[in-house]
Formats: sequence, structure tokens, C-alpha cells
Amino acid sequence: MKPLVLLACLAMAAPLWAQESALGADFRKEGERFHENCLSFKLIGCGQLLFTDHPLHIAVGSLAPGNGFGAGLAFTTHYTPNEDWRLFWNADAVGTPNGSWRAGAYMSAVLIRRRTISTRMGTGQTSNLTLQDMPVFHGYVQGISLNNVAYYGLGQNTSRNPAFFGMTQTVAGANVVWPLIKRWNVSLFGEANGRFISIRGRHGDGIVSIEQAYDNISAPGLATQPAFAQFGEGIRMHPSLANGYVRLNYAATFQEWVAGDSAYSFRRFRADLSHQFPLYRSTRSQAPREFNGPDTCAQDPNSLQCPTVSRNLEGSFGLQFLYTTSYTSTGSVVPFYLDPTIGGSDLNARPLLPSFADYRFRGPNFMVLRASFEHSIYKWPIGAKFMVDEGRVALRPGELGFNHLAHSYAAGLTVRAGGLPVIDLLFAWGGHEGTHTIAAVSQSLLGGTARPSLF
Repeated sequence: MKPLVLLACLAMAAPLWAQESALGADFRKEGERFHENCLSFKLIGCGQLLFTDHPLHIAVGSLAPGNGFGAGLAFTTHYTPNEDWRLFWNADAVGTPNGSWRAGAYMSAVLIRRRTISTRMGTGQTSNLTLQDMPVFHGYVQGISLNNVAYYGLGQNTSRNPAFFGMTQTVAGANVVWPLIKRWNVSLFGEANGRFISIRGRHGDGIVSIEQAYDNISAPGLATQPAFAQFGEGIRMHPSLANGYVRLNYAATFQEWVAGDSAYSFRRFRADLSHQFPLYRSTRSQAPREFNGPDTCAQDPNSLQCPTVSRNLEGSFGLQFLYTTSYTSTGSVVPFYLDPTIGGSDLNARPLLPSFADYRFRGPNFMVLRASFEHSIYKWPIGAKFMVDEGRVALRPGELGFNHLAHSYAAGLTVRAGGLPVIDLLFAWGGHEGTHTIAAVSQSLLGGTARPSLF
């Protein structure tokens, strides 16, 4: 009898001894999904697991143009301390063949409110669920080193012969998105960042390094790069109108850049007015979900599940207006490495006027207008894309206007996942400086938030 009692006690105690942590359970379940999909050669399921699953997946994305395609690893985890809060952590590191790299850690804290879920019936049995915004707090630290960035000078009328430089930037900070008006999805935004930047020459391969062609007058900030305390406050609005066939994504932000050397302090206003006109109710919104980090693609803060592979027809027209203007006090200038650029793609790997060379036009003030069309091809995970851009940069805010705009056209294919384009393969023309082919991979997962801007 005693041996039977002992065995019974051991049997009941074994689950307690073997109890695993939440993170351990996540790793175990990911291993089970890997065995089910990849070892069984389910290509779509395996691909989705390798690049989006948690807590570990392959991290990929384009760094700034000229620095290559980055690949590495990403780690994600989460914690639910109570019914009111959801905490998410991301960490990743990627490197490129030319020695450039990016590494960062990101945290999101979501305050769960008792929110209203409204159901609107469409054609057939399709429904559209609209979740109200929730307060979200982000904290992050990110370092990036770029070995190849082009500089053509400041303004719209610059030489087509570039000089090159390298840049390292570390940004550490936090921001908050706080809902204000639920009906229109209006939120207030605030941020505080510390930025530490260093500029270096780029030598070899017969190229011109920046210090060989420019000085601190023609490239302000070349001689020294102070640390910055950067603050921002703004408002965001992204309502869905006309029964979901008009989606707005508006953001306006005012920033203060306070430098350790007051000669480089400045203020900046940014506006991004984006309009999406879906052709189908099933077309997914291209706006990021604030509760996600850049390495997560959850569709709801209560679940880590990413969007499934979409076999629906999806497509939309888009109109976008981008505007940035900078203000300085007497005797101050905006450092050239913090000026936005248009032409090809910018430091954040965002294509603007893509027919021109990367970083072609640089200035403290810029304006871009874009019309676009993107549509899936049949029910395959690829799509067709077309864009028309017009824009310009200016050294002074008053010089911006609708005269003398550079223009560009682009057409190509997108590789889609979860109903969203994640890879662009574009051929661009029309800028009177030749053509340009762009291949870019999104820096964030499906519906993930953007990484801290580099300018």
C-alpha cells in the first residue's frame, strides 16, 4: 500500500515540479508550430512562422538606401499584470553586407478601456469590426550605424555629383498616444527623446568623402555633432467615413530640438495627411496599430496572433500630402544630417520622388504630394502598384509652394502578406535625371509601429 501511496503523491506533484513559465510555454508552442509547419513542408505556414511568430523570428528589412538589406533576429514577449494593462516587449538586431547595422529594444504598455465594438454589415456575410483607440505608452532605445549616405548639398538646385558620409545615431526615449475623441479616433501625441549622433567620412572605391567637398558652412553641423534633447507634441486623427470607403490618417506634430550647442537648436512642424479609398470592404487599413511594436503584428492587444494570409481581392487609391517646415533663431542653423530629403528613398527608407537618386534633394523644409494605386493580383500574394509624386525642398519656409515642383512616376509589384504590401519592387521615371529601380522591404511587421525617425 505504501508504494502505491508514494506513487500517487509523485504523480500529483510532478505537474507542479514541471510547471513552466509563460515564456517557456511560448517557446514550447512555437517549437510545436515549427514541427507542424516547417518539418511537414507547409510552405506558407512555415514562412509565416519564420518571419512573424513569437517569441523568436527572423528579422528582415531595408536599412537606409545605399546600406543594403538587413537580416537578423527578433525577440518578442508579453505580460498581463492585471485586467487593465497589457505589456509588450520587442528586441531585434540586423546587419547588412556593407557593415551597417541596427539594434533596438522597444516596449509598449496598453491601458485597456471598456471599449465599444461596433458591427457594420456589408455585402453578403462580411462584417467590419471597429475597435476604439486605447491609451498607449512606448519606450525605446535604438542604435543604428550607416556606412554609406549621399550628400548633394542643400536646396533644390544642387549638383548631381554626390559626396558620401557615414552616420551613427542612438535614440532613447518615450512617447504616448492618448485618445481624445472616440467617434473620430482623435488622439493627442507626446514624445521626449535623447539623440546622440556622430558623422564620419566615407573613403575608398574612388568616391568623394563629404569633408573633401564641403565645410561647416555648406554642410552645417559637419564640424561637430552635439547631443540633442528632442520633444514633440501633436494630434492624430484616423476616422473611417462613408461606410468604410474613406479612411483618413492625419497627423500634425510640433517638435523642439534642443542641442548641447545652441547654434544647432531649432523647431520643426510636420504634417502628414493621408487618405485611403478602399475598393472593397475587405481591404485592410495600412495604418499601423499603436499597441504593436515594430516586431509584432497582433491584431488585438489581447492576442498575439498576426493577420492570416489573405486570399481576398484587396486594393485602394491613395492621396497623401507631406509637409515639414523648420524654424531657427538668429545665429542658429539646422544640422544637415537632420534635414529631410526627397528623391529615391530617405534615411527612414521611405520612397519619395523615387525616380531621382537617393537623398537627391535635402533641406530643412519640404513638401510632397502623392497619388497612388495598389491592388492585389487575383488572389495571389502579390500586387500591382503605381505612384505619382510631386515635391520640392526649400532653405526657408516661405519658399515652399506649388511652383517648380519636381515630379516622378513609379510602377511595379508588391509582395503582400496578411493583406498588406511588405516588399516593393518599383521602376521609377519622369524626373529628367534618368530612371531608378527600387527594391525595399518594410522595416516593421504587418501593422507594426514605425521605428524612431532618424531626423
